Amino acid sequence: MKIGLISGEFPPMPGGVGHFSRILAEVMQAQGHFVRVLSRSGSNYDDLEITGVSGWGLKQVSKIKTWADDNELDVINVQFQTAAYDMSPWIHFLPSLLDQPIVTTFHDLRHPYLFPKAGRLRDWIVTHLAGSADGVIATNPEDYEKLARAPMRSLIPIGSNIMCEATSDESTARWREELSVSDSTTLIGHFGFVQATKGIDFLVDALAELRRHGHDLRLLFIGGGRNAVHADAGESYHESLEDRIREYGLEDVVRWTGFLPEVEVAACLQAVDIVSLPYLDGASYRRGSLMAAINYGCAIVTTQPRVEHETFIHGENIWLIDRGSATAIGDAIIHLIENPQTVNHLREGARQLRLRFDWDVIARDTLAFFEEVLRGTGRHAAREPLGA
Repeated sequence: MKIGLISGEFPPMPGGVGHFSRILAEVMQAQGHFVRVLSRSGSNYDDLEITGVSGWGLKQVSKIKTWADDNELDVINVQFQTAAYDMSPWIHFLPSLLDQPIVTTFHDLRHPYLFPKAGRLRDWIVTHLAGSADGVIATNPEDYEKLARAPMRSLIPIGSNIMCEATSDESTARWREELSVSDSTTLIGHFGFVQATKGIDFLVDALAELRRHGHDLRLLFIGGGRNAVHADAGESYHESLEDRIREYGLEDVVRWTGFLPEVEVAACLQAVDIVSLPYLDGASYRRGSLMAAINYGCAIVTTQPRVEHETFIHGENIWLIDRGSATAIGDAIIHLIENPQTVNHLREGARQLRLRFDWDVIARDTLAFFEEVLRGTGRHAAREPLGA
């Protein structure tokens, strides 16, 4: 099959959708398919052929069309996240502007900013993209329900963006030693970009309260502070968190790693005792940070999903708490500290759960859906792969 993949962000630019797109393209290519990528100028990855565009306005549509026609693509997969396309409205009209079948993967259904008082037009433009595409993929059950009117749809989760092998005990011990974490200290970890929706301010509040009651805890923020796509909002929220940490006098027990190589991220995730991910919108398949914690068999404390997830089982593979509550975070941490057998049970449950989010499975399910869409449009994929 000849596949074109369009993403608003792509490595080396940081961002979860970009990393998802890179891994998916790699895995589909490794499974014998012709894959071409189109993303921002400056995007680069040695094993993939990438075409860059300078923006996502109307002027770029002809370049996208030329790219699709020159590569004789069977299907185009648009990786959609509103902010990744600079809030441009034109990405929503690609199914009407290109000749190839379009499958849109929705990483979120947030509405773009169009102009002041756009009102219902903002709702309509995303609905138009879903309805005009030949098929849609939701990465989580929440969005899958909202896409019920799409002509063809499938639920396919994301996988972990951190894929290197589990690290040695020496690597994890080195991190704990560098952080001056003794055997009696509980190291709490948070992974991912800093955004208000992550509920990190509640985590800081919980840390302050627990330490005030004499609990020996440290907090490690693993990874970069903010996503380039949400840079301004991320910077403001990051600054407010640092102010909060200073007000509580927690500077000596909170550490920010900044961006790290994948192997170091893996070591950090395995070095912490508990990973706390208190999303205000609830645990979701769409969260790459959650997928990474699952991938490395972490004991995870996170918030109740907004819709029921049959894969997330409280006390078995994850510890679920109320959203927006420092008290709930603190109670969960104390319970796990006092019940180390539960921590070990959660880790084993997470290791079993990661099979659900295996990249080979994700790629095969995606390719099968492409084939289904092509049959629905009366077209057929090329039988012979045309190279890497």
